[in-house]
Amino acid sequence: MKTEILIPNQEPIPAERTSLPEKPGALRGEVWLTIQTIHAQRLFHGRVATTDKPTIVGLVGFANRLRVIWQGARHDDPYADWWLIKIHDAIETAGDVIRGNQLDLEKRLEQMDAMAIDIAASRRPCRVPLKFANPYAYRGAKLLTEFDKLVCMALTVRHIGLLDSQACEDILKASARKIRSIFMIPQSYRLLKINREQVKQATGRSHEARQSMGEVPGDVLSGKRQAPLVPRKVTFPAGFSGNLQLRPSDSVSDTNSSTDQNDDG
Repeated sequence: MKTEILIPNQEPIPAERTSLPEKPGALRGEVWLTIQTIHAQRLFHGRVATTDKPTIVGLVGFANRLRVIWQGARHDDPYADWWLIKIHDAIETAGDVIRGNQLDLEKRLEQMDAMAIDIAASRRPCRVPLKFANPYAYRGAKLLTEFDKLVCMALTVRHIGLLDSQACEDILKASARKIRSIFMIPQSYRLLKINREQVKQATGRSHEARQSMGEVPGDVLSGKRQAPLVPRKVTFPAGFSGNLQLRPSDSVSDTNSSTDQNDDG
């Protein structure tokens, strides 16, 4: 008698994995700023000082100097944290003013409900690539686009006779002044390679920091109050941070931009 032995089908045993799967590459993206008006373009570039005219810091210089503050905050400099709070609050305040002006102009346009009015726009807008290293530089760029929109609205309202020339000029000058004052804030920060503990203990260059930048508010020094957008803190072995030299770049683009990293910066 023959006995038939049935062997069940089995999946082939995969070879043992000898290496980890390849990680995804770095995340990369592009950000472009579209500029409609000369007014906004001037605020983007700023102005180099001449014998009879002072320097005007534009978005380029603002973003460049912000790199230094961002690095200071990363290394737990409470003065850098304080300056980020100042910048955040100033951007919020200026944004409220600009948006308030926009609403006022929109109400004027509503008076012409029997007419279809298109807001003026450039036939050849300027597109500029942005490669900033921290979020507040992009917040500054966003504020600039809101001002650009305000300029287009104000010139349109003036053109159709709902706003006189002086009132139009006053609105645009006041709004531009708000933005320029924001772009100046980082210029008063000094990177002295100090940290929170040194300021609390009055050691290192904390005395020099107090003389040049004032007394850090208590809630900022304790870490209780911070700007909504701050970098992750990093620490180094004793003696290492003293060798760091951070200087602002001369270019709008930053090769160390956070968009080139596959993490949250």
